[in-house]
Amino acid sequence: MSHPEFQDIFRQLNAVILGKQNVLKPLFACILAGGHVLLEDVPGVGKTTLAASLAAVLGLRYQRVQFTNDMLPADLLGVNVFQPNEGGFQFHPGPVFNQFVLADEINRASPKVQSALLEAMEEGQVSVDGKTYRLPKPFLVVATQNPSGQLGTFALPESQIDRFMMRLTLGYPAEESEKQLYAQGDRRRLLPKLQAVASAEKLAAWQQQVRAVKVSEAVAAYVYRLVSATRRPGMFALGLSPRAGLAVTSAAKAWAFLEGRAFVLPEDVKAVWVEAANHRLQPLHQQNSRQVLLELMEKVGV
Repeated sequence: MSHPEFQDIFRQLNAVILGKQNVLKPLFACILAGGHVLLEDVPGVGKTTLAASLAAVLGLRYQRVQFTNDMLPADLLGVNVFQPNEGGFQFHPGPVFNQFVLADEINRASPKVQSALLEAMEEGQVSVDGKTYRLPKPFLVVATQNPSGQLGTFALPESQIDRFMMRLTLGYPAEESEKQLYAQGDRRRLLPKLQAVASAEKLAAWQQQVRAVKVSEAVAAYVYRLVSATRRPGMFALGLSPRAGLAVTSAAKAWAFLEGRAFVLPEDVKAVWVEAANHRLQPLHQQNSRQVLLELMEKVGV
């Protein structure tokens, strides 16, 4: 990671989120690729702290939205309010009109509210009462999700899951990191000390550079072989779509950019393959989709 500003970002994040270097790099690669991230894990492992820390070091306007089962789409998007003095309605933007939106416990909200995010994530805009409003740029959604089956959760529909470039799992901390946490206390108290390394303009410039990273025909063919391998009968309920293949390619370009290269290597594709594909697949035989994808990667030739 040759870029000194990237090193500073990871140094600050590692000081707050202990022992999670393996999650931070794919998370940052996803944001550089302009993608949205789904953080799935049990409550209390630092998902919300991680999102707030990332927004702080990137210098983005941040808003946390707590999703609940009685939430309405207007609570997220905004609402038109009648102004008696002016004799008309005025739009009051909701919390989605921020550069970095944390959708906390997204699967506690009803499908109606979840679908309200679809247009925002895909088009960068929202429609309220027949009028369309553009969202700020960059616009990033980091959603946290409790494992399905917990009380009060609604399964995310496939169309919603597909809008997330990656699904990442923090997992429990390593032994030394957890003991350090108990000795030093809650990491959220460190959030005010974080220094903004970037800005919305700088992040937009990095994302532009990522889009310019070259993908050779050979690498594109490798991505195609991986994606098409998931469509073989008897493996998954449904194979990966072309949108999923684009997500893998975009994430690989961001990974190459983090490594200081202007072109993608097969190793970049391998680095992001599982995180970009895992949440879009359902194995047919009670298998772990992550394990199946790793086996596929071993079988598909570079």
